[in-house]
Amino acid sequence: MSAEPAIQVRNLVKTYSGHPAVRGVSFDVAKGEIIGLLGPNGAGKSTTLRILTGYLPATSGQVTVCGVDVATRPEDVKKLLGYMPENNPLPDDLRVHEYLHLRGRLKGLTRRKLAPRLDEVVHLCDLGRVRDRIIGKLSKGYRQRVGIADAILAEPPVIIMDEPTIGLDPHQILAVRDLIAGLRGRMTVLISSHILPEIEMTCDRVIIINQGRVVAAGAPDALRRELFGPGYYELEIAGPLDVLPALLSPVDPTLAFADTRLAGEGFHLVRLAADHGAPDLREALASALARDPRFRLRGLTRTRHTLEEVFLAATSAKAA
Repeated sequence: MSAEPAIQVRNLVKTYSGHPAVRGVSFDVAKGEIIGLLGPNGAGKSTTLRILTGYLPATSGQVTVCGVDVATRPEDVKKLLGYMPENNPLPDDLRVHEYLHLRGRLKGLTRRKLAPRLDEVVHLCDLGRVRDRIIGKLSKGYRQRVGIADAILAEPPVIIMDEPTIGLDPHQILAVRDLIAGLRGRMTVLISSHILPEIEMTCDRVIIINQGRVVAAGAPDALRRELFGPGYYELEIAGPLDVLPALLSPVDPTLAFADTRLAGEGFHLVRLAADHGAPDLREALASALARDPRFRLRGLTRTRHTLEEVFLAATSAKAA
C-alpha cells in the first residue's frame, strides 16, 4: 500500500464574485519531495497556496496536509506547515534573533528546545553575521533567508514558499537554491516561482497551472518527452555513414538515427534521437569517433528543451 501523500488536493475550486480563480485543481505531493508550482500571472498559484495553508477558504474541493483536512481543522494544519508568503512581510524594528525567538515561542517551542534550534537554523540559513542586526536594515537576500528560517524553525513536515527568490541577485538566488535543496528528504517543500531555471535545478517535479487548471505535471524530463518527443544529438561529420550505427551502438544502444542531410565540404549533419533524461553522451560520442580514423568530427551539439519551453508549450496548448 502506498504511503499517504504529504499534500493531497482534490477538485479544488475557488471563485471570487462568481469569477473562477481555481477550477478543479488536483495533485499530490509525496513526503520528502520538492515540488515547483508554475503558472503565468493570474493562473491561480497564490490562491492555491493560500487555500493550502488555511489562510483562504475554498469554494469547493478537498485539501489535506499529512492527512489532516484543511477546511475542518485549519489550526491543526497550520502546526504542520511552515509558510513563506510572497514579499515576505517582516517586522522592521526587531533584530533577527529577537524575531526568530518570538516566532519560535508562537509556534510552541519550549525555551529549552528553542535556543539550540534557533542556533541551528541561523547556521543553516547563513544568518550568523546578521543575527544581531535590525531586520529593517537587512538586504533583500537576507530578508528572504530570515523568512525561510522562520518557515523551517519548528521543523514542520511541510514547507510552502511563494516566490522565495523574487528580487534576488544571482548570488543570493544560488544561496537560497542550495538552502532549499538541503531540505530534500527531510521536509516536503512546495515552491511557487517565476524563475524557471531555479525550479528545474531545485525541484523533483513541477505542476503547471494555467487559467486555474493543472495543464501539466511531472518530472521536467518526462514533460519534455510528452510535449516535444525525444531530444537530439547533432553531429557534423565526414566519413562512411553506413558503419556509424555499429560504431556508436556501444556508447548507447538506445540511440536512434533520426535523419541525415548534407552540410557541404564532404560533411553531413546526422541527428541521433536520445531520451531527455539520459546522461550527456557528447564526450563518449566524440571519443568513439576519434578512435576511428575514417571519421572527422566538425561539430557535436545536444538539443534539450528548456523548462521555459515546456512551460510555454503547456500553457499555450491549454489556452489554444
